[in-house]
Amino acid sequence: MKKQYKVILISMSGVRVYNKRLLDLGLTLPGFVERSEVIASLPSLGLLTLAAHTPDNWKVIYKELDHFSESEIVAIINEKPDIIAFSSLTARINETYKLSQRFRNIGITVAIGGLHVSALPDEAQQFADIVIQGEGELIWENILNDYENNSTKPFYSSLAEATYRFHFDLCKVPKYELLDISKYNRLTIQTTRGCPLNCSFCAASRTISLYKKKPIQQIEKELLKIIEIWDRPFIELADDNTFVDKKWTKELLTLFGKYKIKWFTETDISIAYNDELLALLAKSNCAQILIGFETANKEGLKGIDRNDWKYKQFDQYLKAIDKIQSYGISVNGCFILGFDTDTKETFKETEQFIIDSNLSEVQITLLTPFPGTELYQQLKNEGRLLADNYWEKCTLFDVNFIPKNFSVSELETEFENLMKNVYAKKVVANRGKQFKKVLLNRRKNNLHASL
Repeated sequence: MKKQYKVILISMSGVRVYNKRLLDLGLTLPGFVERSEVIASLPSLGLLTLAAHTPDNWKVIYKELDHFSESEIVAIINEKPDIIAFSSLTARINETYKLSQRFRNIGITVAIGGLHVSALPDEAQQFADIVIQGEGELIWENILNDYENNSTKPFYSSLAEATYRFHFDLCKVPKYELLDISKYNRLTIQTTRGCPLNCSFCAASRTISLYKKKPIQQIEKELLKIIEIWDRPFIELADDNTFVDKKWTKELLTLFGKYKIKWFTETDISIAYNDELLALLAKSNCAQILIGFETANKEGLKGIDRNDWKYKQFDQYLKAIDKIQSYGISVNGCFILGFDTDTKETFKETEQFIIDSNLSEVQITLLTPFPGTELYQQLKNEGRLLADNYWEKCTLFDVNFIPKNFSVSELETEFENLMKNVYAKKVVANRGKQFKKVLLNRRKNNLHASL
């Protein structure tokens, strides 16, 4: 019988907004709080996937640390794990490093993976025994094997070593059964990885993997596993841009239409140009899609992605939103403020665009230079980053660079004012009423068509 080992997988969940005025304001705005709570409650699909790739002679414990207590840390230590593996976004990485040092000081081997350490592995190696860069599935199995043979290395990379490049046909169903389902309002499935648009501010499109699609048969296995442990689930796809490949998208939507689920994903406006897919999207019980429109200032889209694709689509934005929502699918429009082309007028334009578009929901964020992005390198080269280590302020709601047309405080103030206007209770309620009218008209039209 093989020797038994224990690993604890820790997700550093949750994000702390540092701007106190914005934090206090956000807590009073229901339209802002609702989406924030959803994001905070999502489990770490990456760690659940690693759990599925863990050999049987390793006991796996899954933990999430948001506002954690000393007693929770002591409980982790008392489990006497052989390895603790962290997954952390940039905003929680300094906290992760501190915990890592504490566990290492008592002899526990610590591994860290995720977007941040994939972008800055040299930094991470100062605080962990093992750094995982890029895709973790094949790396993880090798790490555990190396640990059993006392031969672990400080750095494993799917980006640098072809041996570790992962193909979706090697997928295993994530260990959803490790979760206490009562804690979540939705679970995640990843159907695609990466995004071919390569937006300058986006780390996910290049730091972990090039764009790829998961086999439909594998997605169904994962879906069935969730349905097995949770009746009528709500599923959020952990994708950056789901509907790039329209032929594959048809298969995906046909699959989802077979099951009693509701679901959400992120994509681009090209879905609006395909009536067949929109009809399938509606039949599949898609509750909402989030689309990164990025800005209401067309000039701000120049150079933002490969071949200026979003810039070329800008004039179709309003028609695309109307078309998608006419099928009964809510559109959550995402806008980023703080581009070099932005002025105070941009904030007024954004508010007016949101009104004119009849978007059912809205997400506004501040431009954030995440390490590993073109934006980060540009601002670093220009000497515009406010600090070398500003990681805790990579929340999407804190300013961490010197804007071009504002002072830091001016950008913060303009953003706060836009939040007040966009997420005011009456404004949010009005967006809801407008979308209900769309749904009512759709039902009437469907009824007339059936007569």
